Amino acid sequence: MKLFYRKYGKGPALIILHGLFGSSDNWVTIAKKISDNFTVYLPDLRNHGNSPHSDEHDYLSMRDDIYELVNDLKLKKFFLAGHSMGGKVAINFAIKWPEMLNGLLVADISAFGDKITSQAAYNQHISILETILSVDLSGLTSRNEVELLLGKEITSERIRGLIMKNMQRNDGNVFVWKINTASILQNLDKIMEGIDRPAAFPQQITGFPVIFLRGAESDYLPVEDYGDIKKIFPAVEFIEIPGAGHWIQADQPDAVAENLLRLLTNI
Repeated sequence: MKLFYRKYGKGPALIILHGLFGSSDNWVTIAKKISDNFTVYLPDLRNHGNSPHSDEHDYLSMRDDIYELVNDLKLKKFFLAGHSMGGKVAINFAIKWPEMLNGLLVADISAFGDKITSQAAYNQHISILETILSVDLSGLTSRNEVELLLGKEITSERIRGLIMKNMQRNDGNVFVWKINTASILQNLDKIMEGIDRPAAFPQQITGFPVIFLRGAESDYLPVEDYGDIKKIFPAVEFIEIPGAGHWIQADQPDAVAENLLRLLTNI
């Protein structure tokens, strides 16, 4: 699948992958912060942003989309980063093609897909998706009207803002959703999956620096998973970002930018 992407800066190539309900827009601020040090590519993952829609939405498909993008860009070696769902895509890419990476940063997501916290996130995602599907944009004329309807079920102003970034006006000046909500809902079980635990995963991934960032106020990357992640990525460094929740790039953009730059100094 040919993904839409944005490009900023100059220097070694860095691809940053957004999370569920997000898009390349979410990372523009950070891309500009590091654009003197990296050539930053920000793709929209399938079924998000300006990229094509598909009935398939799983980590192998998204991983292969990134491989196709890398080949189109003629990148032989590059840095890779991802947040949440994008972090799991990045992990899957690192497992399949480790020789292509100069460094890996995973922002606030575990490599694995189990435990109670996953169920809580699953329930939240179901609620958000069903709310999006319930809002008919065709008769609405302002963003305020949309926000009022979303606010009946989505009480977080931040999450509403993230969801509303998925709107655009079509050629008839009518609001439409860019996100393929129906496909994401159909494939949500697959999105919640992770890689196998080390007992079923004999391979170790080495040869480049690996950073896992954890928002101090988030439970998406349980500390209890650190040991198993280290068995897969022996060189991993875990860094907790104070004052950050799950949307770590919005809460603490300077800290995220700083750690992306650290990948350069660690190779």
